[in-house]
Amino acid sequence: MPPLMYSLLVYDIPDDRKRAKIADACLDYGLDRIQYSAFLGQLRSTHQDELMLKIKKILGKKAGNVQLFTVCAEDWKKRKVIEQKEKDDAANEAKNERGVKE
Repeated sequence: MPPLMYSLLVYDIPDDRKRAKIADACLDYGLDRIQYSAFLGQLRSTHQDELMLKIKKILGKKAGNVQLFTVCAEDWKKRKVIEQKEKDDAANEAKNERGVKE
């Protein structure tokens, strides 16, 4: 079985319906949405190929640009991330973790 690889998928798709279906496909393959049109996760090479074929089928003849990048484990460890949540989002998340209902 091929190893899992860190995978970054980004797209620019003008058609709203196609874009939504492609986002669903990315989520179905276990990728996490990190931006509106960017997904990240671990996929085997076979799943990368399957996902790209599925996306190509969904896109059909509509305009779009979809790119899938793999990132080796060594480079993955070197990535730099800034992730901040809105103050209200963080407070609500903390309440939810404590079981506080509004």
